[in-house]
Amino acid sequence: MPSGSGSRRRRPRRAGPRLTVVLVSSSSSDEEGGEEEEEEEEESEGPRRRGGGGGEARVSATEGKAVVSGGEAEGPNLPSCPICMLAWTADGAHRVSCIPCGHVYGRYCLERWLLQCGKKKAPCPQCGKRYKENNIINLYVPEIAVPNNDLETQVLLLREKNESLEKQQAKLLEEIKEHKVLAQKRQIMLHQNVIYESTSKKQKMTELTSDGTPDAEPIASLTEDIDHRNLCSFVLQNEFLVDGARVMGIDASSQVILTSGRGPGVGAEHILTKISMFARQGMQKIDLPPDTKAIRDICILPRGHAVFASLGRKLSLFSMATNNVVLQYNLPAPGWSCSGDHTSSTHLYTGLQNGMLLVFDIRQTSAPLHCMMGLSTHPVHTIRSAVDGSGSRKVFSASSIGPCIWDVDGGEDSSNVQVWALFRPNLLSGMENQGVCISLACAPPSSDLLVASYRPKVELPDDSATPQAITPQSPAPTGSGKLGHHTLLRRAATTSFAKDQTCSGNVSDLRMSKSAIIPCGGNQHLFAYGDESLYGVRTWRLPSFQTYTDLRPHRQPILDLRFAESSTGERYLGCLSAEKLQVFTVR
Repeated sequence: MPSGSGSRRRRPRRAGPRLTVVLVSSSSSDEEGGEEEEEEEEESEGPRRRGGGGGEARVSATEGKAVVSGGEAEGPNLPSCPICMLAWTADGAHRVSCIPCGHVYGRYCLERWLLQCGKKKAPCPQCGKRYKENNIINLYVPEIAVPNNDLETQVLLLREKNESLEKQQAKLLEEIKEHKVLAQKRQIMLHQNVIYESTSKKQKMTELTSDGTPDAEPIASLTEDIDHRNLCSFVLQNEFLVDGARVMGIDASSQVILTSGRGPGVGAEHILTKISMFARQGMQKIDLPPDTKAIRDICILPRGHAVFASLGRKLSLFSMATNNVVLQYNLPAPGWSCSGDHTSSTHLYTGLQNGMLLVFDIRQTSAPLHCMMGLSTHPVHTIRSAVDGSGSRKVFSASSIGPCIWDVDGGEDSSNVQVWALFRPNLLSGMENQGVCISLACAPPSSDLLVASYRPKVELPDDSATPQAITPQSPAPTGSGKLGHHTLLRRAATTSFAKDQTCSGNVSDLRMSKSAIIPCGGNQHLFAYGDESLYGVRTWRLPSFQTYTDLRPHRQPILDLRFAESSTGERYLGCLSAEKLQVFTVR
């Protein structure tokens, strides 16, 4: 312990109690250099220690702790002041302190001894060396440790308490597990009660047909192919207020959503809005080139890109990193749909308003690779890239006549436009005269399941036209729209699909809303659609088309619905109306 003079002094030993003070500098000390020790024995000129008795006390400060131990000291082994015999404290009026001679006392006792002496200096009660008030040095010890047998008892008690708490925790975890099992059973029972409809309603649904004829294929019964397990759950993660949005795309890996719509103000151009899924204030407005016009479809591509087709006869490649259009193609007609290629990062597809399908390679920036004619001149409102069982590239599309499949590898070896014009699509089997196809959903990633959505076809009076049967309609229970139907198609062979089950649903008589197929593991799937009677999203089990759950409604109809899964397994469902965007986590 450094002393006031820095030298070592030794006085003749006298009888009476002896106090040895050893202070060892810790690693956190502000002073540098080696350790210093000073032992001083001097007859005290101040107050004598009460309690009498011989013995020896040792005070040390090591690594931020003060330890006091004694031999045959009077009373218990406490870290106490030699003047008042009261315990030292790490702070406060009686905090542990020392004076230049190195002896350690409570600060309050040193200050009181100065007052009693009535001088500016007072002698050390043990060695007699004088000190002043400003010579009193506070010792910064965050903890006073007392090495005695009581500590062992305390440690044992704490160990017993810890073991008791661990047992309680294990018991609580077991109870929580039991409650979860009971909750799952109750939820299953709830779903069982929901999916069963009244006998009269089921009878009515089995009598309805897709074209109104008695011998047509009936709509699926609600009790057919029942699976009472909970396939997945939808947890609402965030809601965003949007103004005039129409279509969207989800980048699940970056947790970013792109929406498109017209900017605020009269005569404003169309804009993109970039939204962070989990940040309330994470919206960024992005101006598009003036000739882009309204965007009809957005597709998120790998490696931080998106592609969108617009009514301004543009197919645009957009960088999510720079928020800029990096490549733009001129189209012969307004673009209505677009998609990337699952097998190639350079190929893009777009469906046009005149029924054509165009194939692009971003390495060729001047024109499309191929132009393929459709079965009609109706707009291609949905397009999805897929690969069949043989590894050949296919494209599924939908226009008002129904879902089609295109063989985009059929003329790959030819650059002749006339040769490519011969490769026209095929309407999927059983999809003739079903009504007006307004949506097509494909199950990712293999597209072995498709669901086509229809609304009734309304024929205009025409004496020269052959009358066609109109699908029977029934009023929607709530909301708007009209009664349409959804038809499931399964892959039957490498390139062919077979019609499976059908269910009724309320669809828009104006809009071509998007739909989605959600994989749920174990070869189980859900079909999601923006039901017009709900102004929200309804989901059905596949293939039975039993109602699964309804998501939170909006105040306006659902315009777009997208499911996306990241490379690390996070799954999201987004649903968009003109006033609100909802993001659900699918678990």
